[in-house]
Amino acid sequence: MRDVAVIGVGETEFGELWDRSFRDLGIEAGLKAIQDAKITTSDIDAVYVGNMSAGKFIDQEHVSALVADYAGLADLHLPTVRVEGGGACGGIALLQGRMAIASGMYDLVVVGGAEKMTDVGDVHAAEILSSTADQEWESVFGATFAGLYAMMARRHMHDYGTTRAQMAAVAVKNHKNGALNPVAQFRREVTLETVLQSPIVADPLGLFDCAPLSDGAAAVVLCAAEKARKFTDTPILVRGSGQASDFLALHDRRDLTTMDATVEAGRRAMKEAKCDPKDVQVAEVHDNFTITEILAIEDLRFFDKGKGGLATQEGLTSLNSKISVNTSGGLKARGQPVGATGVAQAVEIVKQLRGEAGKRQVVGATRGLTHTLGGTGATAVVHIFERGD
Repeated sequence: MRDVAVIGVGETEFGELWDRSFRDLGIEAGLKAIQDAKITTSDIDAVYVGNMSAGKFIDQEHVSALVADYAGLADLHLPTVRVEGGGACGGIALLQGRMAIASGMYDLVVVGGAEKMTDVGDVHAAEILSSTADQEWESVFGATFAGLYAMMARRHMHDYGTTRAQMAAVAVKNHKNGALNPVAQFRREVTLETVLQSPIVADPLGLFDCAPLSDGAAAVVLCAAEKARKFTDTPILVRGSGQASDFLALHDRRDLTTMDATVEAGRRAMKEAKCDPKDVQVAEVHDNFTITEILAIEDLRFFDKGKGGLATQEGLTSLNSKISVNTSGGLKARGQPVGATGVAQAVEIVKQLRGEAGKRQVVGATRGLTHTLGGTGATAVVHIFERGD
């Protein structure tokens, strides 16, 4: 298996982008990544696209061919692949691209992720997101996406004493980071009181505990590590990857307060990367709800089970603290264009390891991690990145 490096990154602005189409966003991110990598289209061997539900959001299927067409790659007849895995599709696309290069099949691939979510009403969009849960045993009985995560939150509060204020601290931190990110959907800070006083969506989760609906795209260029320095002086190596699955419906899960798919994906990624949680300085973890980040930092073993909320409240996940979590602002503040999530996380980590994150830079960062979820945790993907010095 060959080592694989990231040699280029690109992303669009995130938000309610009424004047931008799915095609526009995907092409913008891809071209930025190609320009950053200083490659030409003739260097590209394949394209992987993470997208959850273009068929429902914009009535467009076959988006991998669409992206190749509008990127000016159609006459090259490249293999293009769309990857779907709920909210984890961008992370899975990155894994597929990495495996294709590691196997020796390709030398250089572009991995993108995109979603256009605001062309439909909020209720319809929520229904589309909820379709990543179990339709027959959850959604048909009225369980919403927020409601399912609220069950996890309430159980975590019951078992470990986690408080609403501790969950709200996740939102406060991520909005503070997002205020420093020029492409974030919400570039403003919020107070703890604002989060706690926001309208209840699904008890105990309020409006400010929930990530927004977003439009946006992100892309990375992957290359065989032995050829990476032909294009860049700062290759970022993908040292480890892990993907795992769990029961789709919550009622079959071993424990509502632990996402076993995250535990296993993290274990596999760290084993391959030959590192421990203490070796990671910066992490982008899934935070579609504030409770999700708390579960993630526990299941990835950055903190003991039940201590994630307290650690956040005490500032241990803030910028340049014990571990800097969601320096981009996360899904909560950067935005949540679902297909782009896993790739956007990788863009942030690469910028951090290059030392290009500006005011949100983690000092001395040499190793970073991304963590992406599909549905309510039935799929999890973890990648570990390292400076290629």
